[in-house]
Amino acid sequence: MREPTVIAGRSLVVVVAIALLAVVAAAAETRDIRSIEPELEVPPVSDGPPAPGKRVRQTAPDYRGTEVHHLLYLPTDWQPGKRYPVLVEYAGNGPYRNDYGDISTGEVEGSKLGYGISAGKCFLWLCLPYVNVKEKKNQRQWWGDVPATLDYCKQTVRRVCEEYGGDPSAVILLGFSRGSIGCGYLGLHDDEIADLWLAFVPYSHYDGVRRWGYAADDRESARTRLARLKGRASFICHESSVEETRKYIESSGVKAAFTFQALSFHNHNDAWALRDCPERQALRVWLQEVLVARPGTHTVRGRVTDAAGRPLAGVRIETGATHWTETDADGRYELRGLIDGPRQIAARKEGLVLRPARREVTLAGRDVADIDFTE
Repeated sequence: MREPTVIAGRSLVVVVAIALLAVVAAAAETRDIRSIEPELEVPPVSDGPPAPGKRVRQTAPDYRGTEVHHLLYLPTDWQPGKRYPVLVEYAGNGPYRNDYGDISTGEVEGSKLGYGISAGKCFLWLCLPYVNVKEKKNQRQWWGDVPATLDYCKQTVRRVCEEYGGDPSAVILLGFSRGSIGCGYLGLHDDEIADLWLAFVPYSHYDGVRRWGYAADDRESARTRLARLKGRASFICHESSVEETRKYIESSGVKAAFTFQALSFHNHNDAWALRDCPERQALRVWLQEVLVARPGTHTVRGRVTDAAGRPLAGVRIETGATHWTETDADGRYELRGLIDGPRQIAARKEGLVLRPARREVTLAGRDVADIDFTE
């Protein structure tokens, strides 16, 4: 396996490089993925309510009665009231089959990366559709109706975090092939959706490297999207070689915590993540470091009190579409995973009138403290 390389984000480089010394070995030639038996098997899809260890089919409220759906997996260690990082995944195009026998159905049911990364533990895993509005079904090739696909993503990520304990400050976007391009084309499509993510794992292809024939697939448009990374971490991987993507990103001038990982497999197949291989170990080490270091993001801290200065617990503090937390017993809060730029921080609790109800802050390369509210 080729050793991963990282540009920008120095602290991430040091920790990941040390951690990977034990698992990285050079390989002169690529191999077929079937030379290694899978260690993991993706759980079957079922209907009914979510439960630990189950992968269930769900439909957003706006699409009830249609074929549009997503899949949600709760980890085997899931417990009500706890918070879990969220892996959000987009599938490749389909139907697809190549000379190596690699297959992609283009359906949410075919996604594998999130389960391979997590082994079914410690993370929520959400597989999202590309929405075909006209036919009211999931789109198997390319993006479907882009505004509808983006809206489905934003609403579903928020709902899953609210209802099933997803950590809104630790949502990681993954994708294979079309989904890999979608990490940029969809995940960084505009400022609102770009604000959702802590990090990115695009496997095989990358937004802007080549043209595919849909709107805004040119490099100038892709460069605008790429700039919305704002320093956050990406684990960019590709079968055989990742050099084309590396050169494209370096030429863009965008600086962020990029890690490049060439796979020792020649297959266009996300099933490598189900196998016990050094590449998967490298990805898991990277992800754990990202969850600790959170490159490219910052924290807003403050306290909420009553008129006498006594702490108010259980006050909801929020900003943007999917960032929120609640004050603790001492009235203190931390809003984590926020990217640079101007923000409104809102505080609310039923029965309380807080002054001010909103605070304006601008994040610029550092955390912000003392954003307080008083009843």
